[in-house]
Order: sequence, then C-alpha cells, then structure tokens
Amino acid sequence: MTLVAHALTPALRGLALGGGPEPDESSLQAVGDLKVVADQVFSGPEPAAVQTAEALGLAPKVDQALRDRYYGNWNGRSLEDLLAAEPEPVAAWLESPHTAPPGGESAADLILRAANWLATLPGPVRADRLRGAGRRTVVAVVHPAVIRAMVLHVLDAPPAAIRRIDVRPLSVVQLSEHAGHWSFTLTTSSVPF
Repeated sequence: MTLVAHALTPALRGLALGGGPEPDESSLQAVGDLKVVADQVFSGPEPAAVQTAEALGLAPKVDQALRDRYYGNWNGRSLEDLLAAEPEPVAAWLESPHTAPPGGESAADLILRAANWLATLPGPVRADRLRGAGRRTVVAVVHPAVIRAMVLHVLDAPPAAIRRIDVRPLSVVQLSEHAGHWSFTLTTSSVPF
C-alpha cells in the first residue's frame, strides 16, 4: 500500500485545524514529480486529497474513514488563536491524545479509525494472494494526520507519539502486510513545503 499526503493547503501552512481544504496550486503542480501506480485507489473526502489523486492521474474512491481528524468547535481555527483564546482546554488537548476538542475527535479516536480501515482493507488482498493472483497495489491519498495515525498503528506506538511524527505534504509512505502484520518504509518527497 502506498499512502500519499495530499498537496499543501493554506490550512496546513497556517497551522489551522481542519481549515481550508483547497490545495495550493503550486503544490498541486508539484504532484507531477511523484510516480504512483495502483490497482485500487482511495482518498479522503477533502478536496485536497481528491485533487491530489486526480493530479497523479488516479481516479480515487472517496472513503469517509480516511478523512482528516475532526476538530469540532475548533475546526478552521489556528493553533495560535486557540492558545490565546482557550489556553487551558488547548493545553489539555495537547497533553493527552485521549482528549478531544469540544465536539471533535481525539488523536486516539483517529488512530483507531485508521487501524479499523487498515483491518478491513487487506481481506481481499489476502484472498487474492491465497488464490495465487499475486500482489495488489493500493494507494490512499489522505491528510498528513491520517498517515501519522496509520504509522502509529503499524508501529504499535502510543497515541501520544502522534505529535512526534511530521508528515509533509506530498510525502509518500509505503506499507506492506504479511501474515497479518504491517510494516512501513518512509519515502520523503523532494517537493518543498
């Protein structure tokens, strides 16, 4: 499986939580530097994810399970503004991966959602291998937070580690599954952030 972080958006550049979903045109043009092939393609529902997949020449199946983390009442607000306006709730949220923004989703919730998606995906791939049909390549174009969640799940790392993984736009992560166990290889993008 190949995970591709979608193109840069103004929200990612401005550290806005879940903010503007449209990709920067220059970042979207840089997608041409990536070469991705797939038997099956998925994307998160964000326009940046869908447009990045399309810029790669792929026709993704949009899957809501691959959406960015939901920030509830904090959606679209910058971290800087939140820290100034609501320092105590934001500090609690930053300290604990099990704390969700008001009306939102915690980091632990995101990791569980990503893990559940991975658990449902390999079924047909395993069956094809058992029938001797060979390996299938799956591509998912998603928000960087979803990639961080999948990496933590694959590593069986604690949810608190989500803040220690930096996934830049257009980064590529390779996951492979064998006998029910996932592993990954990080391929960094040469595209500037």
